[in-house]
Amino acid sequence: MFFVYYEYIERARAFVKKRGNMQFGQGSEANAVPKLMKKYGAVPASAYTGKLEGQEFHNHDGMLKELKAYLKWVKESNSWNEQMVINTFKNILNTYMTEPPSIFIYEGKEITPIEYLENVIQLNPEDYFSFMSTQSKTYNEKGELVEPDNWWHDDSYYNVHLDDFLFIFKSAITEGYTMSFCGDVSEPGYDRYEEVGIIPSYDIPSDYINEDSREYRMYNKSTTDDHCMHIVGYTEVKDDWWFLIKDSSSSGFDGPNKGYRFMHEDYIRLKILTILVYKYGAKDVLDDIIK
Repeated sequence: MFFVYYEYIERARAFVKKRGNMQFGQGSEANAVPKLMKKYGAVPASAYTGKLEGQEFHNHDGMLKELKAYLKWVKESNSWNEQMVINTFKNILNTYMTEPPSIFIYEGKEITPIEYLENVIQLNPEDYFSFMSTQSKTYNEKGELVEPDNWWHDDSYYNVHLDDFLFIFKSAITEGYTMSFCGDVSEPGYDRYEEVGIIPSYDIPSDYINEDSREYRMYNKSTTDDHCMHIVGYTEVKDDWWFLIKDSSSSGFDGPNKGYRFMHEDYIRLKILTILVYKYGAKDVLDDIIK
């Protein structure tokens, strides 16, 4: 929630700069997190929950409604004062989420979010790379992911062939690197109660899933970017790969294994749009691209 808070702040800033000509809503792309880390640092969950006292679950529907109403007023009244807009956003966010700490106690000592990032968890945001696979861009070069959640028009996605895209999933997880991925979960083969993501044969047989069938679904918008999740494991059954997915959304807790499900490799090939992974998890592919 630390990153959610500051993602809204950065969207408010961009809304003013773009004079309201941008998408605004819940959700974002996975690489928003390293982007925000560079500027704001990070905190442990114990230092900031984003919940009010006594609040059990996160629910931002009311907050989003208020933020949107305010931005509508900003645009209609031509009130393009960046600092005023950001301050008002903070007031609204603080009401619903509380304000993130600028300093907190960690192991008995005061520490800032930047210090926590650099000295404790020691993550370098530059070590994480984003990938996509689309025929609409040049392969093995960087390009923009054209999706509403990429509201800042990030063009640092390496566009790779579909075989390389799936290879990154397999090589990273077998080497012990988890990864974030984003894609379409509004599919008949994606069942929150059975905790599984598959491509039914009545959609398309496995042998027919290729770059063409994938691109067609992106082109006609039957594949969209609904949700980002976390791959934390895998298993192989009769030469088929199944990836263990960690899902923190409310729908991830509808099945018996709360927060987890399996996704077949065909689902990755056809319906998943992006990957965010640590550099060594995609080393072989990156070595072929970055000479």
